[in-house]
Amino acid sequence: MTTTLIPAPFGTFTADRLVRDLWTRPAPVARTGYAPAADVYRDGDDLVARFDLPGVDPERDVTVELEGRRLVVRGERRDQRVVETPADADGPDAASDAPAEGESEDARAETVEKPAGRRIREVRFGEFRRTVTLPKTADADAVRASYNAGVLAVTVAGVFAGRTPQRIEVTRAA
Repeated sequence: MTTTLIPAPFGTFTADRLVRDLWTRPAPVARTGYAPAADVYRDGDDLVARFDLPGVDPERDVTVELEGRRLVVRGERRDQRVVETPADADGPDAASDAPAEGESEDARAETVEKPAGRRIREVRFGEFRRTVTLPKTADADAVRASYNAGVLAVTVAGVFAGRTPQRIEVTRAA
């Protein structure tokens, strides 16, 4: 028995798969920042939104705004690390300002600016913006924000007041 193989350089490429992939992929986060984790829930008549923002100075780097029916939290996580010099820069040649023989001044500057021993960077820095849509417009006086242990908690009081769910009876068709 003979088997014939037909080469398929693009695999099973169909137009409907391409369109489906365009609609099912998650929206990308802005290149300059990140999106902090959020937990939004109802607590009685209040809406509570909690955002994980460790290492952020809330007075300087976070803004909470109310824009109609939108609660907007924006800010920036700054890189607080101190740049360290490599261990070999502490030797006797480190005190001289002149580059070593065969070493350009640019190359020496690069070795001094790089942090020593860092291999993995999982913490994201930069600007962020998260928006929560409210069920109805709220007054700015009804919004309270507090920051504790790296978590920003924003409470919008009374935004669910008078909005109790109505149960609709489902009947069977004859």
